Amino acid sequence: MRKRFIAPTPEAARPHGEGWLDINRTAVVEITSEEEGFPIESALVSGENRGWRAAVPGSQTVRLVFDKPQQIRRISLVVEEEQEPRTQEFVLRWSADGGHLFREIVRQQWNFSPPQTTREVEEYQVEISAATELELVIVPDINGATARASLKSLRLR
Repeated sequence: MRKRFIAPTPEAARPHGEGWLDINRTAVVEITSEEEGFPIESALVSGENRGWRAAVPGSQTVRLVFDKPQQIRRISLVVEEEQEPRTQEFVLRWSADGGHLFREIVRQQWNFSPPQTTREVEEYQVEISAATELELVIVPDINGATARASLKSLRLR
C-alpha cells in the first residue's frame, strides 16, 4: 500500500475481489494520521477487518489519488464506534482535475450512541466518469470533543 501523510485541512483499474477497485494498484493514499495497529490499508483492502483509526483527535482526511482517472459507480462506507457517544460528520468529494476543484458527493452526520447505535453503513450510487482524486474528510465529533476519527471500510466500484 503506497501512502503519504498530509497536513490536516480545515474543516482502471481492474476490479478486485467482489468487483471493488483494487486501491493497492490504482492509487496513492494520503492521510493526516493513523494509529499504530490501525493503518489505512485495513479499511481499504478487502479481507481486512480492523479498519483505520486516526492517531490524534480532530478532523482527518483520507485522500485517494488515482494513477489514472477512474470511473466510479458505487461507494460503500462503514464506520463503527463502540465506546463514545458522539455526532460525526463526514464529507465525501471528488476531483477530475488533480485536486484543484472538488465536487461534493455527500455531507452526512451520524449519531453514535453506544451500545445501541454503534455502526454507520452508507451506500452511494454515483456516476463519476473520470475521478483523479476521491477525498473523505471526517469530523469525529462536531461538538469539539477529543474523539478520534475511524473508518471500518471504504470500497469503490
